Amino acid sequence: MARRRLTQRQRQRIEATQVKRRRQLEQRRPDSPEPVPGDSCHEGRVITRHGQNLAVADRDGNLYHCLLRQSIGEPVCGDRVVWQPTAADHGVVTALLDRSSILTRPTYAALEKPLAANIDLLVVVLAPEPAPSQYLLDQYLVAAENLGVDVVITLNKYDLIDAQGAAEFERDFGHYATIGYPLVPVSAKLEHGLDPLIDRLRQHTSILVGQSGVGKSSLIKALLPDIDIQIGRLSAASGMGRHTTSAATLYRMSQGGELIDSPGVRSFRLGRMNTRQLEIGFREFRPYIGRCRFSDCSHDHEPECALIAAVAKGLIDPRRLQNFRHMAANLVREY
Repeated sequence: MARRRLTQRQRQRIEATQVKRRRQLEQRRPDSPEPVPGDSCHEGRVITRHGQNLAVADRDGNLYHCLLRQSIGEPVCGDRVVWQPTAADHGVVTALLDRSSILTRPTYAALEKPLAANIDLLVVVLAPEPAPSQYLLDQYLVAAENLGVDVVITLNKYDLIDAQGAAEFERDFGHYATIGYPLVPVSAKLEHGLDPLIDRLRQHTSILVGQSGVGKSSLIKALLPDIDIQIGRLSAASGMGRHTTSAATLYRMSQGGELIDSPGVRSFRLGRMNTRQLEIGFREFRPYIGRCRFSDCSHDHEPECALIAAVAKGLIDPRRLQNFRHMAANLVREY
């Protein structure tokens, strides 16, 4: 059913109400001098959503089945919200709080669909098979740089790699560590084989991405040994039943940190962006941006291109510039 179109006055009234609720929440926080008498606004975290039904966790981790008040926006997994109780274990979400990041993916209609909010670490999962793709990895890195989130590159199923395979991986992907992206080998088959990744995930809200077949689902299960218990608790609290396994869901890790799992996120790809956003998505390019002879330099063939000169001096890996050119060509076709 099509949503009812709101008038400008209605939108202004809705926004004013949300601002009021955010201020009420600020006034009643523990560090404020005096709480608001009789106020029932609470801050919560969206754990999962299905339609108008949300599972919201309070500060203590208690779960509430909340409905979404009309026309306050589109909260997604990971969002911080203002909610009010309506009955035991039930409530209504009345306002969205500011986001530090929002992960989206393009739809078939060329729109951006929000998938998860407030993540601060993107874990790109590679594996020996299917063969890792530098181009796909660079797409993830460009997206992460524009989101403003950190990245860890994880080589899963490391136990399947022999000495020659390890050397080949270092040859093909070792330059990413030089750029500043940690390379973390892991294996769920080895004792303590996940420890290097678990150490990276502590104190972060993370999300795993990567091409099909690299073992993301198995890796998530290994990182969350109590996932079935969490799903059961979530299903009972939210009333969403089986939908909790098909919607983006935030899980708490026993070792510390939070992990968001979503089928939509697993197939995440680079969204729509302009050439400037693409340039800053290659972090080692930034010292050279704006130093080319021509302001509209495509970094392909123009004389006195700062990026081409940096490649010639060994300051930029030529494979990264090649991937940039392919992405830039796709941007030209899309815009």
